[in-house]
Amino acid sequence: MITTKEKYWKYSLILLILLLGGLIIVKLWSFVNGLLGAFTLFVLVRRQMIYLTEKKRMNKILAAVLIMTEATLCILVPVYLLVWVLLGRVQAIDIDIPALTGMIQDFGASLEENFGYNVLSLDNLTAVTGYLTKWLQFFLGQASEVLVTTVVMIFLLYFLLTGHRAIERYVYELLPFSEQNRDDISSEVYRMVRSNAIGIPLLAIIQGGIAYIGYLIFGVPSAFLFAALTCFATIIPLVGTGLVWVPMVVYLLMTGDWINAIGLVAYCTLILINIDNVIRYVLQKKLADTHPLITVFGVILGLSVFGFWGVVFGPLLLSLFFLLVNMFKREYLDKEG
Repeated sequence: MITTKEKYWKYSLILLILLLGGLIIVKLWSFVNGLLGAFTLFVLVRRQMIYLTEKKRMNKILAAVLIMTEATLCILVPVYLLVWVLLGRVQAIDIDIPALTGMIQDFGASLEENFGYNVLSLDNLTAVTGYLTKWLQFFLGQASEVLVTTVVMIFLLYFLLTGHRAIERYVYELLPFSEQNRDDISSEVYRMVRSNAIGIPLLAIIQGGIAYIGYLIFGVPSAFLFAALTCFATIIPLVGTGLVWVPMVVYLLMTGDWINAIGLVAYCTLILINIDNVIRYVLQKKLADTHPLITVFGVILGLSVFGFWGVVFGPLLLSLFFLLVNMFKREYLDKEG
């Protein structure tokens, strides 16, 4: 029989844990992306760590350093090569400023003549300048945040690798479920994180390659540069690759290249968008057997909560929600029935 004093101790302890936990989360939320990134990398390299330390009997610290070096090279080298190629492409672009200015002025004059709206008014130019300034500040802030996130991610990854067995056992024992349900939760987390961490970059690369072919066929300038931007645009839900190819169509129309503009629209709507849906569906079914709606709405949810890493952990949150609902139904409702 639990006494009143023991209940008081129990619930007071729970309250203190929740209060301190909430305070810690609020104050350290800026580092959450580093934690999520470290956990994602850990899930991807966990089997390697087990193989090196438990089968090959390698020292934990040495194995962790080797795996961290591998992970760092796999992330930094492709990013460095991509940035190097993109910068080379950007520097090679020869922009005819007078011709571009004349084209913009002609376009503005046409709009004013046909619709009575002056796009190049002082108010509009001031607004555009303000938006550009805000975007520049945003990108500078993001660059500093990426640097901090990378340092935190590598730092946390080391401790996850060297103490993964103890950490997994501790978290496993804290889960308020039966042993079977604990196994289900653990399997779902590892499966979803691994599938999204592998599937989303793979989808982006495939989409970028398909877009690159279309950009070459229909005369888009600097096709490789915009194909690379298309890769990054694939992670944005609902809009996706349209963020890149729609402005390209507008550019072709403004330059009077109607045939290539119409061809690019047809290529992107009939091939690029449909291939995106097919590949996304196949990858999710192959890697995690996840419903496409969970992926789409999970990314929307995740980006608003976690930022970039939301593309991995947003679908995981939705999957865990439905898993918990099914768990409740199986444990309580079905048994009562």
